[in-house]
Formats: sequence, structure tokens, C-alpha cells
Amino acid sequence: MPDTAASTGAQLILDVLADEGVETVFGYPGGAIMPLYDALYGHSIRHILTRHEQAASFAAGGFARSTGKVGVCFATSGPGATNLVTGLLDAQMDSVPVVAITGQVRTPLMGTDAFQEADVTSITGSVTKRSVCVRDVAQLERTLRAAFRLARGPRPGSVLVDVPQDVLKAPCARFNPLAPRRRTQPTLKADDDALDATIDLIRGARRPVAIVGGGARSAGATHLFREFCALLELPHTATINGLGCAEPGDLRFLGMLGMHGWKAANLAVNEADVLFAFGMRFDDRVTGRPDRFARGATVVHADVDASEFGKVISPHIALRGDLRYTLAQLAQRLARMKSRPSFAAWGREAKALGGPPPPDRTPHGELSATSVLDRFFAHAPEDAIVSTDVGQHQMWAAQRQRASHPRNFLTSAGLGAMGFGLPAAIGAQFAFPARSVTAIVGDGGFQMSIAELATIARYELPVKILLIDNRRLGMVRQWQELFYERRYSAVDLSDNPDFVAIARGYGIGGASVTEAASLDAAIVRMLASDGPALLHCACYPEENVWPLIPAGTSVNEMMEARPLDDAVPA
Repeated sequence: MPDTAASTGAQLILDVLADEGVETVFGYPGGAIMPLYDALYGHSIRHILTRHEQAASFAAGGFARSTGKVGVCFATSGPGATNLVTGLLDAQMDSVPVVAITGQVRTPLMGTDAFQEADVTSITGSVTKRSVCVRDVAQLERTLRAAFRLARGPRPGSVLVDVPQDVLKAPCARFNPLAPRRRTQPTLKADDDALDATIDLIRGARRPVAIVGGGARSAGATHLFREFCALLELPHTATINGLGCAEPGDLRFLGMLGMHGWKAANLAVNEADVLFAFGMRFDDRVTGRPDRFARGATVVHADVDASEFGKVISPHIALRGDLRYTLAQLAQRLARMKSRPSFAAWGREAKALGGPPPPDRTPHGELSATSVLDRFFAHAPEDAIVSTDVGQHQMWAAQRQRASHPRNFLTSAGLGAMGFGLPAAIGAQFAFPARSVTAIVGDGGFQMSIAELATIARYELPVKILLIDNRRLGMVRQWQELFYERRYSAVDLSDNPDFVAIARGYGIGGASVTEAASLDAAIVRMLASDGPALLHCACYPEENVWPLIPAGTSVNEMMEARPLDDAVPA
């Protein structure tokens, strides 16, 4: 393949990005990165101007979560680069492929405390897979190629490439477009003996349960996970990042696992004699106290990252490899069995341990947030992409979501970063312009990224915003109610602005609903609107998320809904 000319480091960056398949980047310009923005002028890559660098990193994450492709964001030096930190850590914790390119002061000025200088590689080194500063234009292409390979996997994550302004301006050699085969990742295969041992374990199992995490999404193994569960009629559950991996409508699916998970999921895992953990990392929000988690179970842990084995829970069998290969090999071995076990009876028993969490009780006439979300998911299109912010509404949505694929439910799971929901929806909408995309946000998190209404308006994105406004920082308020003797501190948002008026100020249609009788019609109107729309739902402030397994405890200490008259207004 012939070489392609690139006149400067900045031009080289854009040409390499295009060769890596990048069509859209999110960013915010500034002094040090200005040569890259000058090269963007007239280039085929589309740049999306967000109103904050953090939103650019979240939008890149939303693009990557919904597509599986690498999301890319740009920022200038100093505060521009440091504003990316939260989004990069969010992507790293949830294994989402994101590459950030930042400008840096000229190399002679580095280390002199120059204007807008920051040692961004040191700052981001602990929150990314790799953070590197390119001081020589001759190393730029190789560094960018490595960044994309590393971001893609085997376990995806975030990578930052910092480029001084003089390197962006420097003349550079020609670059070589990659052949498609060079972009593929080698398959890491699980050990055959460990796979055979897993099959032997299945033969003797009585109460097995499978847990699926975000690793199935990253590996593109959703259909194989469904096949595995179907072959054994196996009850299964999901971490928040694994939601959407279960076959829609599968009666063996026990719901989300963990602190705010379905009762059936937590009790079934507690009673399991064999536990299959596929692409999940035994996060503390899933396990509670590790020494009390699934104590009677033989654990099979399948993951591409060996560092996860024994980090929290020590497996009896470790299947290190690409989850697609691992699940395909298990399915092949199961298909060859003359007498394959069925766990349908145990699945029905596990399902009966507890259904979906019921809505919390609210006073007559007050709008329930759980009812809002139940009605939203009842009306949302089957292939809708839903992002959430972080807080009570996130847990209520995770309990009630009906995602047909894990790339259709986007949430900041490991980091729990408020402000994520709206820019993530923006990223997803750019990835899928014709799909229904809704950001479910709370009144706290929404105000952390409310300026991105300007981004939605500028690019005429049909993003829908479902705003759960309970005039509180709801999750903190709930914990203060339950564990801090109702000493409500710094959670009052009763002075919230008129959100509908703000949306209209950006040219975005908005409406407000305060009572259940008008809820369905309002949701239908929002979803049917051609352009962006905000539906403001004024909800009861003291509604809580149930069930709840308090942090550091076990399923035996699960808390469930209290009588309404037991609540004291915040």
C-alpha cells in the first residue's frame, strides 16, 4: 500500500486516526493544541465541540460503550487536560476503549511552570492503561498506533497521548496506512484442562448460577453467554455492566446482582453450589463482605485479565482467555455430552426467591420516580439506547431496564461519576443518529453537565432527557436517613431552577409532569418528538431504593422497603 503524505505532526495525528477508523472526535480547543485544530479545518474527521472537556471524555465513552469502537477526545494543556481525568478513569474502570489526545506546552518550556502547563502524564498515569508524552515527531505514529491497540484490549481501557505544541507543528515523515488484518487482536485461549474441569463440575452441580459482567460486552460474547445459559436452562444474573446480556424475556434471568440488585439474584447466588463468573471482577457492590459471599459455591472465574483472579474472590477454576473462545468451547463440550444436565427446576426455584423490586410507597398525589421509570421502559422502543447519570435514579433504572443488548444501557458503574448521563447520550446519538437515545438523569447530576444542552441544540441531536427531580441528592439523603440518624447534611436541592425554562432557553422543547394521571401521555409525547426534548418529573423527595444490602455486609442483612409512615421528611 503506498505511503501517504503528512506535512506536520498535527496532520499525522488526524491521518492516523482516520486510518484507525475514527470518524468523530469530541473536544475543546485551546492554545497548546491549536495546531491540531488548525489541521482539523477541512479534514474528513468530524469534531464535536462540547461545552466542557469532561463532557468530551464522557461523550467519547458513550460513543465507545454503545459501539465497541474506540472513542476519541481532544483537550488542550493544563486545565483542559486535567478536566479529562474523570472521564478517563470512568472508561478505565468500566473497561471502555477511549483514547485522549492532549496538547502540551512547547518542549523547551516543559518543567518551567509555563502558562497552562501540567504534568498530565503523571496526573493520569494511575487512571489510564498508559499515559505518554511524545517529545519527538518521529515517535508520534508508533505511539498513536500503540495507543489504539492498547485501548482496544485484550481488556479495553483508556489511553492518553500528550503532544507538545512544537511536535504538533514539526514536519514529519510519511505514514503507512495499516492493512485491516494488523488491527485485529490475537485470541487468548483458555486452558483445555480447565475447560474440561468446568464441564466435570457442571455434571455434579445441583444449584449452579451464572453471573455475567461487562467483560461479555467488551468481548462481543453476549450471544454465546445466552447460548450457554440456554443449553443448561441455567439461572443467571448480571452486574450493572452486564445488564442486557440476558436474552430479553428469559424467565431464567434473575435480575441485577448486588447492593441494590433483585432479591432473587442475591439469594440464588448465596445458595449456589457452583458459581460461573463470566467477565466480572467481583466488585464490592456485588460481593459485600467477600468472606460471606457465596460461601457454599465452587467458583469458576472466566476473564481475559489474570490480575482479576483472586483479587477479591479466589476461584477454584480460572479460565483465562477471550470470553468468546471460552464460552464457545464450553458450549461445544456441552453439545457433545450424551446426557446434558438441565437446571430448569432449580431455575424456577431461584426465580421464586423474589421478583422485581416493587416501587417504594409515596403519599397520595405525589409522583413516584419508580413509577416514572416503569412507564418509561414500558413505552421505550425495543432497541432504544438509554444512558443514566448516577444516584437513586441510576439504581431504579438498572433494576427496571429492558435492554436487548449490553451496549444499549450506558452507565458509569465502577466510578459512579455524576454528570455522565447527558454527555454519554450525546456520544451514543452521534454513533447512532437514527436510534432512540434517552438520558435518564437526576436533578443533581444533570446540573453537572447541563451546559451540554448547547451541544445537543447546536448539532440538532434528537436526544431525549428524562429528568427525575426529587429536589434532593437522593442517594446521599437515603443513606443519611438509614445510617446517620436522619442528620440531613448538604442534600437539599429545593432551590432547583426551572429546568423546562432552561431547556427552552437552549431551543429545546420541554414539559413538566407532577401527577401520575398525565405521566403516560407525557412520556409518549417526549419519545415521539422529532428533535431533542426534556421531560421534567417532579417526584416525591423521600422515595428510597430497595432492596439494599448495606456496604460491607452480606445478603443476610438485606434491607427492604419500610412502611411509609416510618419516613421523616428531609
